[in-house]
Amino acid sequence: MDDEYAALFTVGQVADMLQVQQAFLRRIDNQQVVSPQRSAGGQRRYSRSEIGHIQRVVTMMDEGMTLPAIRLILQLQHELAEVTRERDELARRLAALTPPPADRE
Repeated sequence: MDDEYAALFTVGQVADMLQVQQAFLRRIDNQQVVSPQRSAGGQRRYSRSEIGHIQRVVTMMDEGMTLPAIRLILQLQHELAEVTRERDELARRLAALTPPPADRE
């Protein structure tokens, strides 16, 4: 239950939680802005992580952004996070290979 990526919530539950229309949730899925997982029966199931993304989408839309712009922003944020993780891993590996500086007296 602590897994923020566990797909536990239905369209109706998420719509009630965020006070949005179910059609809005289907629209952002169809436009690949936030795509929830699917149950064995094909119904949308949302994780806490996806609900957080939807909250950000709602905020950006309230600020006047279009869904294509929001999709691009979310994609770029994801790519930046990946590059940052790769950079941090490479820096860690480099530090492990680099001998510590010799003390000078």
